[in-house]
Amino acid sequence: MSSERAKVRPANRPDEQAFVFECEGAMLPAVLHRPVVSAERGVLVIVGGPQYRIGSHRQFVHLSRGLAAAGYPVLRFDYRGMGDAEGELAGFERVDTEIRLAIDVFVRKVPTLREVVLWGLCDAASAAIDYAWQDPRVRGLVLLNPWVRTEAGEARAYLRHYYFGRLVDRGFWQRLLSGRVNPLRAAGSLLDLLHRARTRNQVVDDRSLDLPVRMVRDLKRFQGQVLLVLSGQDLTADEFRDVVAGSPQWQQTLNRHSTTRLDLPEANHTFSRREWRDRVSAGTVDWLRAW
Repeated sequence: MSSERAKVRPANRPDEQAFVFECEGAMLPAVLHRPVVSAERGVLVIVGGPQYRIGSHRQFVHLSRGLAAAGYPVLRFDYRGMGDAEGELAGFERVDTEIRLAIDVFVRKVPTLREVVLWGLCDAASAAIDYAWQDPRVRGLVLLNPWVRTEAGEARAYLRHYYFGRLVDRGFWQRLLSGRVNPLRAAGSLLDLLHRARTRNQVVDDRSLDLPVRMVRDLKRFQGQVLLVLSGQDLTADEFRDVVAGSPQWQQTLNRHSTTRLDLPEANHTFSRREWRDRVSAGTVDWLRAW
């Protein structure tokens, strides 16, 4: 049973409706953005941690309103243990039930829907990949800075994109020579990173497979359209690019004709500037209209 509270909007503007829906006994808050005339394709925004349905810098609000103004219904919600939702947090790898129930609610509230696009940032993108291939209603994925974190991968990305950059930075050496940087601590950090970069994850069962391996397997299973958005100033995106560069399977999967890529070289992980958020929103609309 869900309770609803609708906001009053002018007749020529998209409607926003806040409500809650049930997920195995826990109540999850959600907001539906309904255009004046709804398209057959809608967007479900999945939350990445630690965020909630508004998003960093209100990104999910701005995105949803922009998509609704373009004619696409949008549903954003908090899954269990996140934001204002009840229940225990299970982690992004175990939110299939929440995503499935959210799509059920979305389709009931917007009867014109024939297909759904999952939109996710960071580990929400990973959750979307994990779920999408299992549900024929999902025909598209928007993946922003996907989370492919492993201990070794994180260390390699940090070494390649941050630490070695410091070694050729004149300011770093000035701080080191002036005593503002502890040389023993810096050397210890470097040795620790080198050790972690050589570490290999142990495989115990399917859920503990190396995350990049499991993600590319599931993305390959998905037969819909994909929009990949990568920031240029983000360690998570750097790690994803490193994984792709070192994996022919990832390269083959992303080189399919169904994948579109949008690079924002100046953007950070959460697209904190308005111009970056606007580019993501406009890029999403353009991509939705292209297929």
